[in-house]
Amino acid sequence: MHQATGLFQGISIRCPLFIISLTVLPLAAQAEHKALPDVSVQGHYDNGIGTSDSASEGVVTGRLIENRPRLRPGEVLEFVPGLIVTQHSGDGKANQYFLRGFNLDHGTDFSTTVDGMPVNMRTHAHGQGYTDLNFLIPELVDSIRYRKGPYFAEEGDFSSAGAAHLGLYRSLPKGQASLTLGPDGYQRALALKSNPWLNGQLLYGLELQRNNGPWDVPEGLRKTNAILRYSSGSSDNGQTLTAMAYQNRWTSTDQVPLRAVNSGQIGRFGSLDPSSGGESSRYSLSWTLRDRQGNQLREANAYAIASALDLYSNFTYFLDNPVDGDQFNQREKRTLYGLNLSNTWAGHLAGMDTQTRLGIQTRMDRISPVGLYTTVQRQRLGTTREDRVNQESIGLYADNSLQWTPWLRTVAGVRVDSYRFRVNSDLAANSGKASDSITSPKLSVILGPWAKTEYFVNWGKGFHSNDARGTTQTQLPGGGGPTSPVTPLVGTKGREIGVRTEWIPGLQTSLALWELDIASELVFIGDAGNTEPSRASRRRGIELNNHYVIRPWLLMDLDLAASRARFRDNDPAGPFVPGAINKVASFGLTVTDQGPWYGGVQLRYFGPRALIEDNSARSASTVLAYGRLGYKLTPSTRLTADVFNLFNRKANDIDYFYTSRLNGEPAAGVDDFHIHPVEPRTLRVTLSQQF
Repeated sequence: MHQATGLFQGISIRCPLFIISLTVLPLAAQAEHKALPDVSVQGHYDNGIGTSDSASEGVVTGRLIENRPRLRPGEVLEFVPGLIVTQHSGDGKANQYFLRGFNLDHGTDFSTTVDGMPVNMRTHAHGQGYTDLNFLIPELVDSIRYRKGPYFAEEGDFSSAGAAHLGLYRSLPKGQASLTLGPDGYQRALALKSNPWLNGQLLYGLELQRNNGPWDVPEGLRKTNAILRYSSGSSDNGQTLTAMAYQNRWTSTDQVPLRAVNSGQIGRFGSLDPSSGGESSRYSLSWTLRDRQGNQLREANAYAIASALDLYSNFTYFLDNPVDGDQFNQREKRTLYGLNLSNTWAGHLAGMDTQTRLGIQTRMDRISPVGLYTTVQRQRLGTTREDRVNQESIGLYADNSLQWTPWLRTVAGVRVDSYRFRVNSDLAANSGKASDSITSPKLSVILGPWAKTEYFVNWGKGFHSNDARGTTQTQLPGGGGPTSPVTPLVGTKGREIGVRTEWIPGLQTSLALWELDIASELVFIGDAGNTEPSRASRRRGIELNNHYVIRPWLLMDLDLAASRARFRDNDPAGPFVPGAINKVASFGLTVTDQGPWYGGVQLRYFGPRALIEDNSARSASTVLAYGRLGYKLTPSTRLTADVFNLFNRKANDIDYFYTSRLNGEPAAGVDDFHIHPVEPRTLRVTLSQQF
């Protein structure tokens, strides 16, 4: 039994693990903000003057999310300006993410939460920070609160490049049912409804999806999502209890060597190992509480998650095993628990308005087992490594927002994180315990507004954790030689200056210049299908974001970003960070309620990237367009047509450069580009009904 006192007096919690997280709303200069009032957002963005602590922070509302097409659930994160979401495997696997000069792999250095639950999986079978959003029903996303850079005391592990917090609707004004059909066996059925129950609202929903995709080997995707969510009170003074369930299985066409496509051995959508694919599942129970009393806001969030992944991949084909092939199986079963508590209070200090936040965050992961196995046609041949891992963390943080003058505000904070690792490995030399801690100070200065314009200066330190298995490893698996443990927590340091203006009516514009240093880069290793810590690096960049309400029914977005990523040491291998994205552009027009018609178009570009350290191999650029056209048959019935890859571009979702071997090639293999193509032009039609 843990009895909370002080700020949480009267709250009694019984739990073997807790995360306490104190959340502060931005302090505005006006006196009425001292009472922390409820805010009702009606537009597409909540990024106005006085709502942010940096130029690269903001909120996207559900109104915009529901008006744009998505090829995959994870693409909801592309509402974060400058973030690119792709895929190099089957649609049951986590997406590939790019932001601020990072190839984030499957989520490292970008933190994501849904309803307060962390999505990034640490010490994951496939990759550190693995972020799989396939359990998400996009129609239930009420808002996306995003931040970039390590400037925020609330943000911990994996958040140095940025963070996105996805909130879910508490209830729905009407029930909705929809059926979506497309080529290649695409089918999606969705039903969502909420009803009054026990002085609150009970929301429930079911999603079923089937898809074979354009691949020569049918994907055979079979996905089921379900949600049950009870809410009482209001969003400002109330609580929710949410149960979610997700299951998926698929056959994947992973990246393939370009030489196999050019020679005609396989087609552009062909596969070299038709047994690749996997199964995944996720079950969660979460609870949230918000209690606003006078000048104080108390928040609590608890969760329990059980997840599993069985993933079969083959990236090098016959390089290591010229007879049976190089397929491997990454498998894990995990349970994790957390509890977040928060308290915010507003007041005065020497006549100045102030807000203060204190917090503690803990998380416990139990992974049993997490393993890597050699396989043929999904049949296990041997064990490369199998471990059982307990990983625990606690983070304490505090920050204070102080309005020095009507035009000067500061936010100063500090965060202290401590981690413990316990690994029980099938190789005794790799079993053991490790621990580490790190302190991360933060400081933001906000100037203005003048002429509806604010200026920001941000500085902060952050970190990302490394795989627990690396923290105790002294012997390479598979008969390899001795090795040294990796640093458990890797520090980062960021700086940013920015401006946000609403000088032109209806137009929100923000400009940010940023720099980020990382003590140890994570680099993709093709023949292992994983990442490993590497050299220190530095990234610099500029971002320009524009959101323009041209008419009440017409919205325009234009986001531009450019960055430069380099290793900081002198190494003959070269200074370029493989896969680091350097140019991103996106443009969107959204039309709503123009008579019975609605729709829009989106265009996104991400530029060529160095694929190896000396920049001698580079990817191609990718340009994609999505289009939507909808018609209201009746006030409650809609017919929507979404077109993906509108211009049928033959581009790639992802490019790598590494060594692989096909049958008949030299034993040492061949260095080559490995690509995963974007899907061809695809039409999906949705009939939806409100009830």
